[in-house]
Amino acid sequence: MKASAKFMIGSGLIVATLLVLAYVGFTQSHTYYHTISELSGLQGSALHQRMRVSGNVRAGSISHPAGRVDFVLEEQGKTLGVSYTGRDPLPDTFRDGAQALVEGRLMPDGHFTAELVQAKCASKYEAAPGSTPGAPAQPGQSNSGG
Repeated sequence: MKASAKFMIGSGLIVATLLVLAYVGFTQSHTYYHTISELSGLQGSALHQRMRVSGNVRAGSISHPAGRVDFVLEEQGKTLGVSYTGRDPLPDTFRDGAQALVEGRLMPDGHFTAELVQAKCASKYEAAPGSTPGAPAQPGQSNSGG
């Protein structure tokens, strides 16, 4: 077999492998956003896909059983039990009342297993007392918090 034929076959195999890897990575990286209210209406394959859900952490719901962190998210009167099993530490802003975004999978029992948790302190984005929203803080005032 000629060297050019071997080169073409080798190049073809490399390109095919890269295309397969790119396709697999692309399909597995899809993460759909759903509200807590929408979760009860999901059916079929939508129940098994990776998703993001946001809500406010219910006061007093954070617990630390061995190997995970359990908490409850609330949104428009609906609740979702969440277990965080990720390896990364939780954000400093993750506390009671914080707005949180969790990424993971919904289990058949309706509980959510999160592999990623992002949180922000709502007070960090509120206007300083006596200022108008969007206005910069006056000297000596701070717009930061939580």
